[in-house]
Amino acid sequence: MSDERPPRLHVPAPAIRPGDQPDFSHVTIPRAGEVGRPAPDTPPEDMRDMAFTIIRVLNRKGEAVGPWAGSMTPEELLRGLRDMMKLRLYDTRMMTAQRQGKTSFYMQHLGEEAISCAFQRALRKGDMNFPTYRQAGLLIAAGYPLVKMMNQVYSNDGDPVRGRQLPVFYSSKEHGFFSISGNLATQYIQAVGWAMGAAIRGDNKLSAAWIGDGSTAESDFHGALVFASTYKPPVILNIVNNQWAISTFQGIARGGAGTFAARAHGFGLPALRVDGNDYLAVHAASQWAVERARRDLGPTLIEFVTYRAGGHSTSDDPSAYRPKEEGAAWPLGDPILRLKAHLIRLGVWSEERHVQAEEEIRAEVVAAQKEAEAIGTLHSGSRPSPRDMFEDVYAEMPPHLVRQRHEVGF
Repeated sequence: MSDERPPRLHVPAPAIRPGDQPDFSHVTIPRAGEVGRPAPDTPPEDMRDMAFTIIRVLNRKGEAVGPWAGSMTPEELLRGLRDMMKLRLYDTRMMTAQRQGKTSFYMQHLGEEAISCAFQRALRKGDMNFPTYRQAGLLIAAGYPLVKMMNQVYSNDGDPVRGRQLPVFYSSKEHGFFSISGNLATQYIQAVGWAMGAAIRGDNKLSAAWIGDGSTAESDFHGALVFASTYKPPVILNIVNNQWAISTFQGIARGGAGTFAARAHGFGLPALRVDGNDYLAVHAASQWAVERARRDLGPTLIEFVTYRAGGHSTSDDPSAYRPKEEGAAWPLGDPILRLKAHLIRLGVWSEERHVQAEEEIRAEVVAAQKEAEAIGTLHSGSRPSPRDMFEDVYAEMPPHLVRQRHEVGF
């Protein structure tokens, strides 16, 4: 008897739908401190197991335990806590501003603050991030002015990119933040190319590629891994697995790989899988990968496991595709609360000091917002001139652009 049967299309589907009880029992989470720390020069084939576990430092008691702990001083951790708090409060103000009609669009980072804020602290000036739209913490940790960020969100006359980007598509060469692209995954391969250029020039600089779990289905992701594995430039290949790509769960992009980190194995690259809500774990893994790159040991792929607690953007309603309670059920907790608990346990922080810090940072954010709104918002105040769309394109403006500029009155 033949076992042949007509083929059918196998479409992965999330196990949980709106109205169902949230369930993360499929997420295997090792105890904090349980995962070993290989030497940075460990061959990829000798650390394959690192792609199937999760590096964690902070336990439920707020203790930093295991071989990945101990790389940061209390002062550095306090600075990291303030970075994350500033990003969250900034998000809150800009989300409200969008609902008030002051800007057209916004994307928040709720639940993912530790990843970008901690990663940036492992870099140094001259390194270059090729980010997506949910890594504004890279800028905040690098000291980029909040007023400039807000000016771009409002598309006012202080917008440093002069209205030529979406509100949250920041750009700052000085702060190692390559211009964000709305065409997802394109910058993954650009980051590899930038690192190849640094290697050709002999610059002691590295790049960091950023991508979400959904965009790993794009061909640019795989192309980047081919070039990274072939030429071994100083690049860190980051995947932020926040469980949801807009309204599509991660299983669509992951396929049968088991984890996103495991995809590195097919290219002979080392991979780490990290608790993205653990500031200390993110920083330690980032430092490990940075050391590899600085020692000319090649690229590292890192999967940061986290959860997008908010909507994909202000245009999204996550309750349409996942349970409303799912964010609260996420087993890795809140990155700010976890670091706060650790600092309290160290004796360098307190609940009272945390409340005070919240008010200090809120005042800073509100002051920046008032300064930005004094210049203008989406429908009021000063805006960039239409003339700006013709500038910064050519060193010498060609005749056809001069003619077009004159046609619009400039």
